[in-house]
Amino acid sequence: MLLRILDRLEEILISVLMALAVALIFVAVVHRFSLGVAADVVGWARANDMAAVQGFARETFKWINSLKLTWAQEACIYLFVWMAKFGAAYGVRIGIHVGVDLLVQNLEGRAKKIMTVIAMSGGIIFTAILVWIGTEFVWHTYHGGQISPDLEIKMWIVYLAVPLGSALMCFRFIQALYLYLTTGYIAHHDIGEVDGIDENANTAAEGKA
Repeated sequence: MLLRILDRLEEILISVLMALAVALIFVAVVHRFSLGVAADVVGWARANDMAAVQGFARETFKWINSLKLTWAQEACIYLFVWMAKFGAAYGVRIGIHVGVDLLVQNLEGRAKKIMTVIAMSGGIIFTAILVWIGTEFVWHTYHGGQISPDLEIKMWIVYLAVPLGSALMCFRFIQALYLYLTTGYIAHHDIGEVDGIDENANTAAEGKA
């Protein structure tokens, strides 16, 4: 039950972060485009001696320009950072991370199991180290009082994505290792869902798995 809740929260968080980033980028692009159009209309109206149109375009330009979105780029970067960290954990859960498994696929029996356990254990150790280093970095940033240039938010909140995302990723590696040791199952992405991959390639890949 708790795992299902965690899975759902993970998916919702990634979806919300992605939606916010895309929406913010769209608004920023429209804002910049609208400023250019308004400026062009002002120039065109001036050249054609259309005072009314020129005045309206100038007021429109001033109104659009008053909507300051200088913080949008910074916000998008932070949203993508959080999305990437938690997306990495999601990738471990469903098996979509890119990996070089040529050696493992050519092994059989006990040797294959040992290499798989070593690979998953390496992921656990690596992400655990990231949690440790990330936590120390957040701690020092918190006491340093650093803030972002545009949004003016405390940077330790932004950097919190590193230890939290790495902790979830570490948990997913532990979960994957436990599942493999108890059932022999390894989460993997179905390449048949990728455009351009035919059914024969998919069948061959499943046969090697």
